[in-house]
Amino acid sequence: MVMNSTLKCPPPMKATSNGVFQGDNPLQFALPLAILQICLVVVVTRSLAFVLRPLRQPRVIAEIIGGILLGPSALGRNLDYLHTVFPARSLTVLDTLANLGLLFFLFLVGLELDLKSLRRTGKRALTIAIAGISLPFTLGVGTSFVLRATISKGVNQGPFLVFMGVALSITAFPVLARILAELKLLTTDVGRIAMSAAAVNDVAAWILLALAIALSGTNSSPFISLWVLLCGCAFVLVCILVIPPVFKWMADKCPEGEHVNENYVCATLAVVLAAGFVTDSIGIHALFGAFVVGVLLPKEGAFSGALVEKVEDLVSGLFLPLYFVSNGLKTNVATIEGLQSWGLLLLVITTASVGKIVGTVVVSLLSGVDFKEALTLGVLMNTKGLVELIVLNIGKDKGVLNDQTFAIMVLMALFTTFITTPLVMAIYKPARVVEKGEYKNRTVERKKTNSQLRILTCFHSTRNIPSMINLIEASRGIRKEGLRVYAMHLMELSERSSAIRMVHKARKNGLPFWTNDRSSVSNQIVVAFEAFQQLSKVTIRPTMAISRMSNIHEDICSSAESQQAAIIILPFHKHQRLDGQLETTRYEFHYINKRVLEHAPCSVGILVDRGLGGNAHVSARNVDFIVKVLFFGGPDDIEALAYGARMSEHPGIRLAVIRFRVTSEMNNVGIDVGEDEIEQSRDEECLSEFRERMEKNERIKYDEIEVGSGREAVEVIKRQHDGRCQLLVVGRMPEGQLVAAFEGSSRNDCRELGPVGGLLTSPEFSTSVLVVQQYRTQLPESSLASLTDDDDDTN
Repeated sequence: MVMNSTLKCPPPMKATSNGVFQGDNPLQFALPLAILQICLVVVVTRSLAFVLRPLRQPRVIAEIIGGILLGPSALGRNLDYLHTVFPARSLTVLDTLANLGLLFFLFLVGLELDLKSLRRTGKRALTIAIAGISLPFTLGVGTSFVLRATISKGVNQGPFLVFMGVALSITAFPVLARILAELKLLTTDVGRIAMSAAAVNDVAAWILLALAIALSGTNSSPFISLWVLLCGCAFVLVCILVIPPVFKWMADKCPEGEHVNENYVCATLAVVLAAGFVTDSIGIHALFGAFVVGVLLPKEGAFSGALVEKVEDLVSGLFLPLYFVSNGLKTNVATIEGLQSWGLLLLVITTASVGKIVGTVVVSLLSGVDFKEALTLGVLMNTKGLVELIVLNIGKDKGVLNDQTFAIMVLMALFTTFITTPLVMAIYKPARVVEKGEYKNRTVERKKTNSQLRILTCFHSTRNIPSMINLIEASRGIRKEGLRVYAMHLMELSERSSAIRMVHKARKNGLPFWTNDRSSVSNQIVVAFEAFQQLSKVTIRPTMAISRMSNIHEDICSSAESQQAAIIILPFHKHQRLDGQLETTRYEFHYINKRVLEHAPCSVGILVDRGLGGNAHVSARNVDFIVKVLFFGGPDDIEALAYGARMSEHPGIRLAVIRFRVTSEMNNVGIDVGEDEIEQSRDEECLSEFRERMEKNERIKYDEIEVGSGREAVEVIKRQHDGRCQLLVVGRMPEGQLVAAFEGSSRNDCRELGPVGGLLTSPEFSTSVLVVQQYRTQLPESSLASLTDDDDDTN
């Protein structure tokens, strides 16, 4: 008897449901299921990135691990979960979203890759890049024979050889840039060579990938592969002829500081999609077209920045992680079983690492690079990343890589990238920059008061600029070349693709990111400082520090030391609102200030800005400030006095110094006269020199006020505060019996400002405050305690 049977395929998923109250299960419909998948992916990958942050790993590691955990290797072992959250019917939608996000991300990566800098690559970096590609490619081809004889039997030999060679020879340029920035190696010789070589490697990888895709077509005829390659070359040639002039015209229509026309942005994104369609139609992956468009777009001006700003957050934050999940769903670590499979995994990891490291080290040594630096370069060039996964996924989709080979290659990419940071940290510690001459003037207070004063002033955004410039103007005095300022823009290194643009800028400018090329400093912050430099006698060098907020204080301190700064000026972590209250700008700035205070190689000042001089630069002829120095005693107050004396040299500054003395009754109660007498003698000596030097200056006023308690001192300070004073300068940790009583009578929510500075930030005061800490080789315990005790800090 013959039985007629038909195979029923599951119906296609509809887009939206009618809701649970209508009896529909939302997880049976494409849109709500895609939303759940995206949310799950974002939560898992971001959580893993947070966990791995102390290990200083790039986010791509967390995303690869997250994809594997969500796939059949871990959670996917539970079939109920896998069929509910990632059913087979939903994978087409998931892959489409993932590849669409990846397409735009590769466009952004191409936009970050500057061909002009690639043309300027030195012979050393070029030879290192060639060696870092050729040897691992050759070893990859050799490894492919072993794999094809064991776990990859029957696959097409030609495409398999090329895919294995490409997979083992890739260096992840974006991931490498972030690792270098994280390890503070961007501006070292090692960092510069690694970035240049990786950029060359990136371009070569895409060419080899196009070749591998052309060879892996289902049609076995070599003429078809040749035709695909010729059409791909023709596509690139047409893009080279058409895209740069058209988009340069668009960029010229979008001047710096003005709104970018939305039509231009939409047209660009449409061109990216069209290029992807063309390359996919040719037989090369759609990603290749998007990458080519990104590479050829003009990098200068506001237009490219606007494109990055509008595209990257949605793409890299939501859609790109889907690609890693798509990769994880194809990766089943359980397929690697038995001694043979694990031995092949070890073989692939060893081959990939030896090929990259040995090839790079040998050529680097022949080029005159030190052995440690050569070994570091080899480890850095072994970094894998997203392009590696793209190669593997295309190979999997083309049937070149089976499940077991694919899983082995993914684990190889994960291991080699994960091990890069700890190996580099163990191998290489860059030598400190040593300036000519001894670092003498670490404080504003000095015997030779006519010597040049060097200031490193830091800022987070344009909000800090007017007051910082006005403070510099007030500090310049009247001597020619009397002041040199290094204005450092603190920028956070994030996982956004635009961070690579900052990395490029930092790498071009060099340690500590000094701005040498005027074409690279078109932003309004640098323009403001350059305009001030032209209008004043002050020498200003705009600089940039790009790092994570957790260790950006290292950049500040190393820059101050390399430039032999006498004082670092930091903005307070709170800004003034329209109602006069201080509001936290970003709490990470609070910790940056505390770490700089603890580790600075010179004196430090924190500026609590309440509109010093208004919202614009006050020219020298219009400066009319009253500055008051509150002096209690101790090194910090001496430094505050020295800074005030420096400001008093400006013809538009009137200085008032208020010396607080304790009454005789209070002075006789329980005082240890040992160290106190030494400090008092130093205070008297400094005050005596100050009065002697300034006695004929009518713009300087000196008063001594006796107080009997901390509460009484607070009342005196409140009386000194009036609408005519523009700036109060105080020491961070004054010393003496009066201050001990003063601390108990005032509540201080910002302990890094000290007792007096904390009081002056209360709502009762509305004047800008500069809190100064004098450099000492070892801060006293009381000063260190105020930087480590956070239990009473508030936002």
